[in-house]
Amino acid sequence: MPTFKLDGQEIPFEPGDTIIRAAWRQGIEIPHYCWHPGLSVAANCRMCLVEVRSGRVMALPILKWDEKKKEYLPSTKPKLQPACQLAAQEDMEVFAASEQALKAQETTQEFLLLNHPVDCPICDQAGECKLQDYWLTSQKKLKRKRTEPVHKPKGVVFGPTIVYDAERCIMCTRCIRFCDEVAKDPVLDMRERGNTNEITVSPGRELDNDYTLMTEHVCPVGALTSKDFRFKARVWFLKSSPGVCTGCATGCNTWVDHDPRYQRVYRLRPRDNEDVNKFWMCDDGMMTYKRFHEDRVVAGRLRDGGRVSEVSRVDAIDAAAAALGGVPKGQVAVVVSAQHSSEDNYVLARMARELFGAERFYLAGKPAWRGDDILRNADANPNRAGALAVTPGGADALSKLAADLDSGEVTAVISLGAFADLNESELAPLANLGGAGAGAHVNLTSEAGPLTSAASIVVPVASVAESSGTFVNAKGLAQQFKKAVTAPGGIQPAWATLVEIGHLLGWNPGLALLGDVRSAMPKALPAPSEEAAAPPA
Repeated sequence: MPTFKLDGQEIPFEPGDTIIRAAWRQGIEIPHYCWHPGLSVAANCRMCLVEVRSGRVMALPILKWDEKKKEYLPSTKPKLQPACQLAAQEDMEVFAASEQALKAQETTQEFLLLNHPVDCPICDQAGECKLQDYWLTSQKKLKRKRTEPVHKPKGVVFGPTIVYDAERCIMCTRCIRFCDEVAKDPVLDMRERGNTNEITVSPGRELDNDYTLMTEHVCPVGALTSKDFRFKARVWFLKSSPGVCTGCATGCNTWVDHDPRYQRVYRLRPRDNEDVNKFWMCDDGMMTYKRFHEDRVVAGRLRDGGRVSEVSRVDAIDAAAAALGGVPKGQVAVVVSAQHSSEDNYVLARMARELFGAERFYLAGKPAWRGDDILRNADANPNRAGALAVTPGGADALSKLAADLDSGEVTAVISLGAFADLNESELAPLANLGGAGAGAHVNLTSEAGPLTSAASIVVPVASVAESSGTFVNAKGLAQQFKKAVTAPGGIQPAWATLVEIGHLLGWNPGLALLGDVRSAMPKALPAPSEEAAAPPA
C-alpha cells in the first residue's frame, strides 16, 4: 500500500484518499470542522490547512515585519492547502503541526470565535464541542474583539425534534450536506453572506424527515440541539457503552450514553460501522433508549381470574417453576422473541427441550414498520435471525399458537419478551390459560406489552441496556452489545432467570456465566467477527 509522511509518520492510503481521510483511518485527527467521513468535501472552514514540503512547493507573497528595520518587508510563506481536499500521493511530505500550519489553525479558530457567544455553561454541546477542544489545542488566547458581536436568531424551531441557535453556528454546512446526500431531503440551506450567514429551512417546510436527529449529531458545535436531550444532562457526567439498536433488523451500532450515578440512559448515538450503519441512525432508532425506562416491569405479577397482584421477583420465579413443573411432557409451548438476544433465546429453547420435552416453538416480535433504502429495515426486530437460529427446526408464527391451544395439545406457555404482532383478542387464548397454577402462561419481560397483558405469571428480567448479548441482523451479521446500567432490585438477564427457574425444577445445564452460554450455543449461529464484537467503551 502506498504511503505518505504526516509530521514524520508514515501513513498508508488507498486510491482516492485525501490527506485527512487517510490520517483519520489511522486514528490521527487533523483539526477540522466541516469535514465528515460520510459527507462530501466542502473545504469551507479552513481549519485543516496543512503544509506540503514535497514536490513543487507553492509560496505566497506577504509583508513581514522586520524588527531591526521597524518596517514591513516583502517576503513569502508556504501556501497551505486544506487536508480534506488534498489528494494523498506517494512519498508526499505533509505537516499539520508545522509553525505555519499551527498559526493558520490559531487564526482560523480566532476568526470563528469572533462573534460566537460565550454561553458554554448553558450550551448542550459543552464538553464535546470542537470549538472548546480546538481552543485548548490551537489557540489558548483571550478574545481580542472589543466591539459588539453580530447577533442572530436564537431558539429557532426547525421542526418536531431540532432547535437552531444561529449565533453559535460556524456555517460548516454539515447539516445541509447530510440532508442532501444521506437523508435525500434537501430541506436546509444557507442564506445571507459573511458574518450574517445562517442556516434556514425551505419555505413552507419543516425539518421532519426520519433522520433529523443526525443533523444535530453531525453539528460540531452547539448550533443544532435535540429537543429530547436539550438541558437534560451534561456529557461529562455520562459514560458510554457499546450497544446495538433494537429498532429494526439493520442492527445499527450505538453508543449508550448513561449516567452511572442514577443508572439511567439519556441518549443513543451512532457508533461508526461502515459495514452496517456507516455513521448514522434514524430518529426512531435513536429514541429507542426510552424503552429502557418507560413501561418497565420491575416486579413480578400474578393474575388469578381478573385480579393482578404484584409480587417480588423471587416469588414470581417460584410461581413460574410451580406452574410449569406440573405440566405433562410435550405440552409446553415456547415463544421465543425477535426482540431478545440470541443468548436469552438459546437458553429458553434448550430448557424447553431438555426440561419440558417441548416440540412446539413460536416466534414473537414487533409487527413490521416503514422501511426505506437508507437504514430502516421493514422488520422492526433486531434479532429475528438469531432467535430462529437457536430453535430446533425454526419457529412457527405466533398466530398458530391459538389453534394449538384450542386443540388441547398445549396446556402451558412460556414466552420471552413483551411484543407480539397480534392484537388483544388474538392473544385471548393465552390470557385464558388460567391463574398461577398448572397450565399458566409465564412471560419473562423487561417492559409491558401485549404478551405481558396476556400472561398469568410475569417474571421481570433485565433490559437490553442492563445486560450483554448478541443480535443477528438482517444480513446475518452477529453483533455484540454490552451492559450499560445495572437493573433495579437484583433483576437478572432472561437467560440467567431461566436457569434459576430450571434449578428449582432440577435442571442444571452448567450455565453460570455469559461466556458459558456463548460457548454452548450452536455452531450454526453466526459468530461475531472481530469488528462486530463489542469494543471497549
